[in-house]
Amino acid sequence: MTVMADKSQAADRPVRVPVGQAVVIGGGPAGLTAAVELVRANVPVTVLEKDRLVGGIARTDNYKGYRFDIGGHRFFTKIGEVEKFWYDILQGEFITRPRISRIFYQGKFFDYPLKAMNTLGNLGLWTSFVVLVSYFQSQLFPYPREDTFEEWVSNRFGQRLYRMFFKTYTEKVWGIPCSEIRSEFAAQRIHGLSLPVAVWNAVFGARRGKDVVKTLIEEFQYPRLGPGQMWETAAAYVAAHGGEVRLERDVVRVQHAGGRVSAVVTRATGAGADAETTVSADAFISTMPISELINKLDPPAPPAVVAAANGLTYRDFISVVLIVKQPNLFPDNWIYIHEPGVQVGRVQNFKNWSPDMVPDADTSALGLEYFCTEGDAVWRMDDAALLALGRQEMDAIGLVQSADVIDGTVVRQLKAYPVYNGTYAGYLGTIKDYLAGFSNLQTVGRNGLHKYNNQDHSMLTAMLAVRNLLGEQHDVWTVNTERSYHEEMRVPHDALSSDEAGVE
Repeated sequence: MTVMADKSQAADRPVRVPVGQAVVIGGGPAGLTAAVELVRANVPVTVLEKDRLVGGIARTDNYKGYRFDIGGHRFFTKIGEVEKFWYDILQGEFITRPRISRIFYQGKFFDYPLKAMNTLGNLGLWTSFVVLVSYFQSQLFPYPREDTFEEWVSNRFGQRLYRMFFKTYTEKVWGIPCSEIRSEFAAQRIHGLSLPVAVWNAVFGARRGKDVVKTLIEEFQYPRLGPGQMWETAAAYVAAHGGEVRLERDVVRVQHAGGRVSAVVTRATGAGADAETTVSADAFISTMPISELINKLDPPAPPAVVAAANGLTYRDFISVVLIVKQPNLFPDNWIYIHEPGVQVGRVQNFKNWSPDMVPDADTSALGLEYFCTEGDAVWRMDDAALLALGRQEMDAIGLVQSADVIDGTVVRQLKAYPVYNGTYAGYLGTIKDYLAGFSNLQTVGRNGLHKYNNQDHSMLTAMLAVRNLLGEQHDVWTVNTERSYHEEMRVPHDALSSDEAGVE
């Protein structure tokens, strides 16, 4: 059975191996993209997924017929090959959705993308004037260095707007001050958007054509049953074409010798855990968190590399799903909660992503996102306490009356976001140099590269990794370097077989 795994490499160490059998660690977007590409190339592959569902953080879970995302996932890309992959796999199952989102700040809802009258009405003329003065001050007297998120954003939006619309939410997401978050995060996720661009779009509307900024798109594609439908269908495709996708199989050891991985040892994670099982292969693609990969090497990596792996940090995530006895709550796909008085960071309205996500038309389902770190106070709360917190905060904000909540569930997601703090780059460099010594191992995807990639960029790293296995030479570490979640992606023609295109 064939599954393809993602492969990542240093530029000076291209991976070229005869591929008789491949193993992909992880069944998320990167892992399953690699697996599909492998079976298409007639390479036998086995995918090993720790969870009971495929899709990683792009999976769609199910509670009593209510389908919900682990965070929302818009399907919008400038990478033509990724777009083609989506439509090839999920033929006829995409729907076009309007992008409607707002920011909740100081008790008011701001349209996002910004709209002139709404923003002026909420801020008032004086505050709007102060925002503009702050912006011009940042242009005349910018931070001379842009080492941190705070410096990078302030130089492009001014300190007043940074404090209003970036600082509180960003610190809620990451759990550390913006002065400790590296500027690489801002450059990767906000590139192409500045105050002049935001004002232009507020007055004249979002631009069309090649210069569209992803933050400002007005509609997007979405699988009818959620993003998990894409990856469930991809897993079925792999199985139907000779591959194998094994769920609830945790890789506990990665055996290697002489610069080559020979096998991985797995153990069941579900009920009735079994004895360890060894899976051998010629090539390996890993999408598991790169820190876990280092700690599972057998024999162990050198102490300095292990220390670097243990130095990488992550932000975890809890989704509190509330079932509400109301057919129409608000029009947004999601709302960003910048209000410091509540802990919730974002609210998804799944019915507005797709009506088919909700089985009862007289109800709605909300996903309340709480950003946390494993072991902290929020993470330690039991499900009942989290559901009570969610009801209380929705009532306080005014989105939902507590009495209308009739049911709910909680999902916890470890290592959702790789943290870009002041030490991560050095640690990652040490790990990257060490892994370059393996001739048949690549790491790809968000956690495989410890890079806050969007879904399409993670998929691209997987595609290039497979091409490396087939004899081409690509450095997957450079994907999305100095390109943001919101950028217009440029991919060399020798890297992809089709022209780039956007879903606009």
